[in-house]
Amino acid sequence: MKLRRVRTENGLQTQCLRDGQWSAHSEAVAGKVFSAQWQLDIADEHLRKSELLLPFNPASFRDFMLFEQHNIDASRGLVRRFHPTQYRLAAAVERLSGRSFPLFKPKPLFYQQPIYYMGNHLTFVPSGTPICAPAYSSALDYELEIGFVLAEHLYCATPPQAAAAIGAFVLLNDFSARDIQRAEMGSGFGPQKSKHFASSMSATAVTADEILPRIDNLTGSVRINGNTVSTVSSAGMRWSLGEVLAHASRSEHLFPGELFGTGTLPGGSGMETGNWLAPGDVFTLTLDDIGEVEHVITS
Repeated sequence: MKLRRVRTENGLQTQCLRDGQWSAHSEAVAGKVFSAQWQLDIADEHLRKSELLLPFNPASFRDFMLFEQHNIDASRGLVRRFHPTQYRLAAAVERLSGRSFPLFKPKPLFYQQPIYYMGNHLTFVPSGTPICAPAYSSALDYELEIGFVLAEHLYCATPPQAAAAIGAFVLLNDFSARDIQRAEMGSGFGPQKSKHFASSMSATAVTADEILPRIDNLTGSVRINGNTVSTVSSAGMRWSLGEVLAHASRSEHLFPGELFGTGTLPGGSGMETGNWLAPGDVFTLTLDDIGEVEHVITS
């Protein structure tokens, strides 16, 4: 079932799509974490810049990295842009060996357990919001991800229990300041100002019963100024979503409304493909049946 939120005279209303028509839906997409007035104030602020609303306000945001190929291609692209001499040396090694340059591969922990960072759940904006690169960055990038939100409490869950607690899926976009990110990652504390300034998600969410059975067969695309620059697939996740949530819930309480991301689908970022964002660009991310995100980049 596809869901969205709209502003009415009486406040915010969750709607579902049935037979091509939107109608009121009694259940919220995620848990009731924030007060009704706070959510209404945020919605009114978002509507000043976009005609759309977030399908829910996330209670927290954990972003995983589940795709090995994304890490390899993104690392290669980062070095290509910011360290061209090192890139030429690495490219020569790859040509001679026929293998990915070792330093482009994920760290060993990636293969041992699901890894993630905690993002800023309060800076999510809806599709349609104009986006400006932060003042300290000249390398704005996007990341096409699958987002999923909890509908039930979890604690020390098994993978099947964890998967059953997923309420809905969204298209998630993790904005990134790539020129800032590498130094922050090297600090040992993970991403900070390179990630926390903004994220976005589709205005629509789709219930888990429609998406989980085909979670490994979703496809999407990236368009910049009307031109398709890459296509993506959800195939090849290192860990299942049940395993991801089970890991996150080990001796830790997870609550309805908490949002999780799969990390970028291979080909879903400009760093991988060389299609960086610039002022004046209109970029659109789409994901099968779930929704889309579109933003104009301003100066």
